[in-house]
Amino acid sequence: MRLILILAALLLAPTVQAQEALLLRPERVFDGVDPRPRLGWSVLVRGNRIEAAGPDVVVPADARIIDLPGQTLMPGMIEGHSHLFLHPYDETPWDQQVLYEPLALRTARAVNHARATLMAGFTTVRDLGTEGAGYADAGLRRAIAEGIVPGPRMLIASRAIVATGAYGPKGFEPGVPVPLGAEEADGDDLVRVVRSQIGAGADLIKLYADYRWGPGEPSRPTFSQTELTEAVEAAHSAGRQVAIHAGTVEGMRRSILAGADVLEHGDAGTPEIFRLMAEQGVALCPTLAATESVTRYRGWDGTEPAPQNVLTKRAAFAAAREAGVSICMGGDVGVYAHGNNALEMELMAAQGMSASEVLIAATSGNAAIFDLSDRGAVRAGLLADLVAVEGDPTTDIAAVRAVRLVIKDGQIARDETAQPR
Repeated sequence: MRLILILAALLLAPTVQAQEALLLRPERVFDGVDPRPRLGWSVLVRGNRIEAAGPDVVVPADARIIDLPGQTLMPGMIEGHSHLFLHPYDETPWDQQVLYEPLALRTARAVNHARATLMAGFTTVRDLGTEGAGYADAGLRRAIAEGIVPGPRMLIASRAIVATGAYGPKGFEPGVPVPLGAEEADGDDLVRVVRSQIGAGADLIKLYADYRWGPGEPSRPTFSQTELTEAVEAAHSAGRQVAIHAGTVEGMRRSILAGADVLEHGDAGTPEIFRLMAEQGVALCPTLAATESVTRYRGWDGTEPAPQNVLTKRAAFAAAREAGVSICMGGDVGVYAHGNNALEMELMAAQGMSASEVLIAATSGNAAIFDLSDRGAVRAGLLADLVAVEGDPTTDIAAVRAVRLVIKDGQIARDETAQPR
């Protein structure tokens, strides 16, 4: 009787199938940490994790082997500043996107944008606000996670938070409700809104420390020091990072003292401000590509000397690096086309970073800044988010555009390796 019960239990037990192994054999591996590529390495993937990486990986008998001659295998890249619910401003101005484009249309666009981002080799995005599309990013994040649509892993900020009167669109009859690109909050209510956004699914909080109060005005501080400090404390207490849009000296100073994790843009930063950022461990996402793109939309043809706003941005970037500030790779993509994320990397290299430094910023650097300990490097035990590109991006950053293979969560999302089937 006992034997019968054991046999019955074995027959009824769920069948556990071994996960297929995938062995990748590129010409070189950029591991996300060492600036020098590793020659002669192979990478073994099983399930959604990297099982082994190095020169002496044992090949399992059941492994599917993909040879990648002439190619570099690297960690899936991390886009640090994205807006999947926006599309380039030379197609449709920001105000018109927020006011006139239906939510369903914006969501359909965002689905395409997510796919383009993944196909470009960016397996994670930090999406910093839907710009009037509410909490639609939470739905997109879920659709991607459930495999309904292809796209990168998403860290979402949802609505973002601005001081009352300090955002847009503007120019309408005072007192008439107008759809805004972010959620307004002030004073004690600011903490409530921080918590409500977290409760609705935000992975991080985005605040605007400064902005233009009226058309044609320069940016000025919006939230007080007390408001920013309390908002950051509320977010950190909930285990969420805080990204703060800050482009003025005072807006940056208040954000740093409030305990921000990352400052976005930083255009008017001074050596003193950047030293304070370095001392406090606050990272900078410079968004060089957004400034360059908007300036080109306004008529600049790329010839040097560049317009003053571009020169100011470049100077701030150089000053931040000189001060030792951690640099996030994030271009504010959405201002320009999704899938063209590499533009920010090319501009970072053009402004003095070595190709390897840029690659590190886009992989292990962003992973460290965003507290993503499960990705950003080619190491055993980490998520199998991997990209193969033609050539050697450690010597020519433009090689990141020549994507041949994208693996996310251990699954092949793009394959142009011409492997036999």
